Amino acid sequence: MFDLAGTDQVVVDFTAPQADTAPLTWGQKAIWRDMQDSGGQFSMGGRAPVPEGSTVAEVAALLGRLMGRHAALRMRLGTDDAGRPCQAVAGPGQISLDIMTLPDDAEVVPFAVHLMDTWPLTRFDFGHDWPLRMAVLRHRGACRYLVWVLSHLVADGGAHLLFLDDLIALRDGAAAPGPFRRPDVLDIARGEREPQARQLSSRAMRHWESALRHIPEQTFGQPGRLPGRPGQQFWQARFTSPAAQASMLAIARRTGTDPSRVTLALIATAIGRATGAAPLTIKLMVNNRFRPGLAGVIAPIAQNSVVTIDVTDTSVDEVVARSRSATLTAGMRAYYDPDDLAEVTARLDAERGSPARVTCRVNDQRAMIMRADGQAAAGQVTPEQISQKLAETSLTWLGPREHMHEQANILIENRTDAVSLHMMWDRSCLTDAQVEALLRGVEEVAVEAAFDPSAPTKVSAR
Repeated sequence: MFDLAGTDQVVVDFTAPQADTAPLTWGQKAIWRDMQDSGGQFSMGGRAPVPEGSTVAEVAALLGRLMGRHAALRMRLGTDDAGRPCQAVAGPGQISLDIMTLPDDAEVVPFAVHLMDTWPLTRFDFGHDWPLRMAVLRHRGACRYLVWVLSHLVADGGAHLLFLDDLIALRDGAAAPGPFRRPDVLDIARGEREPQARQLSSRAMRHWESALRHIPEQTFGQPGRLPGRPGQQFWQARFTSPAAQASMLAIARRTGTDPSRVTLALIATAIGRATGAAPLTIKLMVNNRFRPGLAGVIAPIAQNSVVTIDVTDTSVDEVVARSRSATLTAGMRAYYDPDDLAEVTARLDAERGSPARVTCRVNDQRAMIMRADGQAAAGQVTPEQISQKLAETSLTWLGPREHMHEQANILIENRTDAVSLHMMWDRSCLTDAQVEALLRGVEEVAVEAAFDPSAPTKVSAR
């Protein structure tokens, strides 16, 4: 279905300021360790149409300008004198642009989507490859689409949007003329060695230490046995619920809380119902781009913070309020040196006599604050409309994963028409039945609380 009529490459020259070397940024350290722990590479795919009549030479020139404008795209992984990972940012250089020619009877957009979804699975050699791959799709003699892969080692979701904005501005001739200069990954790495940044990391460590000192050894208990399931320990599923989305927006409107924090409260309550894990301590991804100097930089700025939410013997609205308060604090304590966190956890492990590990992660891939017009639309929602949407709920078992270093990881996917949860879990810690109850429980909690400010969590203290 997705065969190619031909492939080729052109070498693209780029120019850039003088080369330099710097330590990994805090965000890069965190991603690099996640990659080593999980065995994955967390690459992001993207696509964009090219203007009608564009030539390969014009697309190549666009790629060359992108490479010259952003230091992160010219980064390779190296080691410093002490043997620690560092980043070597090149000056002038070359990169290859792939040219993929589709058969005349091919459909271009489905192929572009397929490539965007599958190409990120091809691993980078970070000591040799640039962290960006790009291809131009040709169909019936015309350049039609750009498809690319960007490594998470140099960009988070916010940085990927900045990359896309600059690509479109260059493509459409809207980029400002003259030299391009904004804070880059090297500036961030240098700034994180300054005393002010070190103080931020120290404050974050006090928050982490307070959260970790008394948590269970594992969020969902010690792993059990998996008889008869070789190669099937790590599994994944996707739960999609338009009814939960409408209910969540109704709760957000009533409580004056943004949907991201409402969704977190619903997930925490559903986890408590399905597993009994309450109070619940989780790792929560924070984008950090609200900090001065970080909004416009192409680099991985997002980092995990730690949040504890008690859902026992209270109302869902109260859990929403607790989630709002807890995530505000967590957001202020999410910028830190991962080396500092490693020292804190090692010390706590020794003091406790058991590991202090948060083994449940939630990552909201939607905008950090959903737009007010989305909340306004919830004013038209009625109980009857939510009931009708229940028929659209779906749960899809996606099959195995190769490896995980956590017991559960829940991605809140970037959809506006439904709450969509992609959950990955360790079946030696959570049964499939518990996971199904957890995912369906998010919808149940949302529907119960949509129009009832006193709706109980139905979770009792152990």
